[in-house]
Amino acid sequence: MAPKPGEMLHLRGNALNAGDPVALPLTQSSMYHLPGAPDGLATYGRVDNPTWVHLEHVLAHLEDAPCLVFPSGMGAISAALFATIKAGSRILIPSDGYYVTRVLADRFLSGLGVSVTERPTTAFTEGGFDGFDVVFVESPSNPGLDMMDLPAIALAVRAAGGITIADNTTMTPLGQRPLDLGVDVVVASDTKAMGGHSDLLMGHVSSRNPQIMERVEEWRKVSGAIPGPHEAWLLHRGLETLDVRFDRMCASAQVVAERLADHPAVKAIRYPGLPSDPAHALAKAQTARFGFLLSITLDSEDKAETFINACPMLRPATSFGGVHSSAERRARWGDDVDPAFIRLSVGCEPVEELWQAVNASLNAL
Repeated sequence: MAPKPGEMLHLRGNALNAGDPVALPLTQSSMYHLPGAPDGLATYGRVDNPTWVHLEHVLAHLEDAPCLVFPSGMGAISAALFATIKAGSRILIPSDGYYVTRVLADRFLSGLGVSVTERPTTAFTEGGFDGFDVVFVESPSNPGLDMMDLPAIALAVRAAGGITIADNTTMTPLGQRPLDLGVDVVVASDTKAMGGHSDLLMGHVSSRNPQIMERVEEWRKVSGAIPGPHEAWLLHRGLETLDVRFDRMCASAQVVAERLADHPAVKAIRYPGLPSDPAHALAKAQTARFGFLLSITLDSEDKAETFINACPMLRPATSFGGVHSSAERRARWGDDVDPAFIRLSVGCEPVEELWQAVNASLNAL
């Protein structure tokens, strides 16, 4: 089912009583007034917070599934993994996906008796899925923007007795709906486009499997991996403009990508919205939009750094998905990419103004 962002804007409003504030209140409390038995009441700040509760209600509307929020995207990924694995489990993860997921698996999960296997996105199905308890997928991959056939993989993993977890950070529920494609669990860093203003850290886990969500909630309670109420309030406010921001960002990314593809300074470009892109066919089949991320490769590391740092409409920063366009050389974090590979996150600037700045910076190299 496609999300209805307009309906989302009125989830709170249509349940208000006369005199209630229209804006979501920020509940900043670790304690609750609990005379007598606390059954059915908020009890303690590590377990309950009304600001989280409404945020999760809004996220559940977007995902069309129960949601739980966490203090970062990696908090959400950790919760989903620790809720679904145990000593002796076998997990499969992308070798070219978000690198911190690999760090978590290599440095921590493997030390707890979990067997970790890595495969590249474009060859992810090679070898099949027999014997894997958890298959972690990311499509498009970050930062390469390769894609997987999510419905086919989810079906094959289920037939082999495993579960799938999909990182949907790059696309948001407005661009891609892994749960509708058969995936068991979705995780995302809401630090990125969901919040959209580069002023918070947050993540969420979503699943239509009640047993998994019960384990994820238990993990949050006992681990203390809880979001702050102010961050939850900020994310809720950011979600209210997600539809207009995401639409602008995706539309602008398409324009910028088409022009970059013809620029002589660009050696290579990846954007799923380009018909020539290797991921185009899968993106067209699986996604509602082609996203706001693209990558370009220039002639050298020095030229890449000069381009990023000299362009007045690109913030040289890690992360992505903000209203301000940003860019970075991903090789500096250890990603297996060309030293002149640049991940570019298109923001909400007027597209002609953005292109003029990008074009001028490239022309000056």
